[in-house]
Amino acid sequence: MLYYLLTPKSEVIFLGDKKMGRPTENPKTVSVKFLADIETFEKLKESSEQLKVSRAEVIRKGIHKVHDDLGKN
Repeated sequence: MLYYLLTPKSEVIFLGDKKMGRPTENPKTVSVKFLADIETFEKLKESSEQLKVSRAEVIRKGIHKVHDDLGKN
């Protein structure tokens, strides 16, 4: 299986075959980078600590929540 990484300049980097790790039904193959202000980062950090999940998981949950709310308008 081939994986690609989109860089900030929209370049595509070939990552090759990944090493076998713990099997998953939902592999995370896309890397996303964004800028945040201090207040947003502190909210992310606090949410992560209270929920006892990674910051990435908080971001994923937030994206799903916003997307679900789009259909309610």
